Amino acid sequence: MKSTDQRVTLALTGASGVQYGLRLLECLLAQGCAVDLMISKAAHLVIETESDISLPANAEKLTATLLQRYEHLPGRVQAYGREDWFAPAASGSGAASSMVICPCSAGTLSALATGASNNLIERAGDVALKERRQLILVTREMPLHQVHLEHMLTLTRMGAVMMPASPGFYHQPRRVEDLVDFVVARVLDHLGLDQQLIQRWGESAL
Repeated sequence: MKSTDQRVTLALTGASGVQYGLRLLECLLAQGCAVDLMISKAAHLVIETESDISLPANAEKLTATLLQRYEHLPGRVQAYGREDWFAPAASGSGAASSMVICPCSAGTLSALATGASNNLIERAGDVALKERRQLILVTREMPLHQVHLEHMLTLTRMGAVMMPASPGFYHQPRRVEDLVDFVVARVLDHLGLDQQLIQRWGESAL
């Protein structure tokens, strides 16, 4: 992957599927991106449940842990706490041009659709919407009821990209990681970043 100077705001919230967010973080750093990272309290619990990774809740300790974990990659990561209102993502004058919430919980979806800004993740999403910047929401919920669908439609009309974690199978996945990479690859495509995770439809096999 070639290096880039792109900056991305990445948030992980409390839906199942933290593997998508963690893999996306790794891929962004591999691309040389600067990542402003936010992990909700619920997401920390899901990470403990769904993975063998232990991440500190404190933003400074989290930053240090991730910098050490990914020191072999060219990108840089900076973590922020849920009420760090001086974080770049909290203001239109400081936020990155792209934000991804991966996975995006139904609660976060609701907050964004109704304009709530009760924590930094919600505020950052609100900033992305009001500034007409790229906002990608990787939702992970099923089945969906009427309110979920209405919130998705509302956010789509506001300019957000709804990208449910729905992996395809035309690349003939053999591992769970292949299914995760399919979704992450689609996010990278929308961010305009090169990806070699999956073969695109219509490409010849290598």
